[in-house]
Amino acid sequence: MEHASIHGLPFPASRIALGTWAIGGWKWGGTDESDAIATIHHALDVGINTVDTAPAYGFGHSEEIVGKALEGRRDRVLIATKAGMVWDSVNDTKLRRESSVPSLRRQLEDSLRRLRTDIIDLYQIHWPDESVDFEETGAVLETFRREGKVRAIGLSNCTVQQIESFAKGATLASLQPPYNLFERAAEKDILPYAKAHDLVVLCYGSLCRGLLTGKITPETTFKGDDLRNNDPKFQPDRRGQYLAAVARLQTLAKEKFGKSLLAFAERWVLDRGNTIALWGARRPEQLAPVADVMGWHIDEATMHEIDDILTETITDPVGPEFMAPPRTQAA
Repeated sequence: MEHASIHGLPFPASRIALGTWAIGGWKWGGTDESDAIATIHHALDVGINTVDTAPAYGFGHSEEIVGKALEGRRDRVLIATKAGMVWDSVNDTKLRRESSVPSLRRQLEDSLRRLRTDIIDLYQIHWPDESVDFEETGAVLETFRREGKVRAIGLSNCTVQQIESFAKGATLASLQPPYNLFERAAEKDILPYAKAHDLVVLCYGSLCRGLLTGKITPETTFKGDDLRNNDPKFQPDRRGQYLAAVARLQTLAKEKFGKSLLAFAERWVLDRGNTIALWGARRPEQLAPVADVMGWHIDEATMHEIDDILTETITDPVGPEFMAPPRTQAA
């Protein structure tokens, strides 16, 4: 396993981190707790020492499962969780952005309780609440760090302007944007900013919600509240384009490196900078290819070949914007 050092953490983080949105069940068609706990245990067994979660993942259910699974193993694991999102009190199926000072304090204490820990290794703002001055939000998280309840601070889904404002109030260690072969907006500014300021980038959606596993077909359907039912990439007008890209990338990965598309897509993320790839799984067998990602690299010529494939196959690209919760009014 490769590792990356995040400022403020007691040991380096594995460059594959376990993403636990699906484990929470919400927007992924439910979950099985015994499978989820077995998955977390298996992640540790294959060398993953970083688990990323959030209160938003299943009304806190993901954090509760992580806390239960890590009992007796807490000292071996870095826990990354988030703040700044709460369930709407009027419509409890919807999330809203909320970073007021009293709310952030409640969110922190609730996460500590659910995670069964007295300190969070990496505490991140999930989505920016623009109704609160972002420097003030940073100062609140910095207070948590100085109190010893948080070791390091990160931001997710933020613009460079918001990052710069936040960093006036807090010591920033990491960023977490969506980033994968198909969703590359972070290359424009987030990755260059992270490189210039020595920040680690945790890349969520590294397998693009399963598209880059090679297992999605034109006939694949999704159950219940699965967010892919609303993802533009999975709709008939675009799915064919993305699957055409998948087919060509799959062939490239096998012929050049003898690798699966999944391993190829994860290696691509790791070869783009000081990055950590969040690997979502809810069953142990979904982590079987982790070892195939380590010990090799994608050369520059192949990187250009990948870009050519994407340009030729995806004529109507779309990002992950559909996942963003409603924005708040600027302060």
